[in-house]
Amino acid sequence: MKVIAGLGNPGKDYQRTRHNVGFMVIDKLIEKLSASPFKIKHQALIAEASIKGEKVLLVKPQTYMNNSGDSLREILNFYKIPPEDLIVIYDDIDIGFSTIRIRKKGSAGSHNGMKSIIYQIQADTFPRIRIGVGEKHQGQDLANFVLSNFSSEEFKEIDSAVDYAALAAIAIVEDGLDRAMNKYNIKK
Repeated sequence: MKVIAGLGNPGKDYQRTRHNVGFMVIDKLIEKLSASPFKIKHQALIAEASIKGEKVLLVKPQTYMNNSGDSLREILNFYKIPPEDLIVIYDDIDIGFSTIRIRKKGSAGSHNGMKSIIYQIQADTFPRIRIGVGEKHQGQDLANFVLSNFSSEEFKEIDSAVDYAALAAIAIVEDGLDRAMNKYNIKK
């Protein structure tokens, strides 16, 4: 079993914000995989799907971004899933806008949701899909930037990136991490 978790903040106020691209990818995966309806378990919205016969949990932690690890720790412990079978999808301000980057493992960088996950599960050995959401302007507060909505123009481009990230997540499960990285880590 694999867990694909998209990071974000619950509630309508955050729906179209930069910080919620992870949630957007999970919503796209729900459509693409004809997943079950969400259930609330382990402080998260969880839907079940299947990719090439493998059961996959599609997860949107409801703990708010900075405590995403609380929910994912509960899920991994309950289902006895190793960190390597967790795929985390989240926003990144350090890569080009609407760019997708898959990494096998690594540090959290400046991302508080990732810091929470690494701290709570005591591992950084899980794959992640980062989506570039733009970079803040000089002097702009980081929290205000990631909690800002995309412009209509940006949203068209980010919607395409969200679709691409969903395909990348499916490819990780179907074809393995290395093949997915070769196919989806394309410079823009």
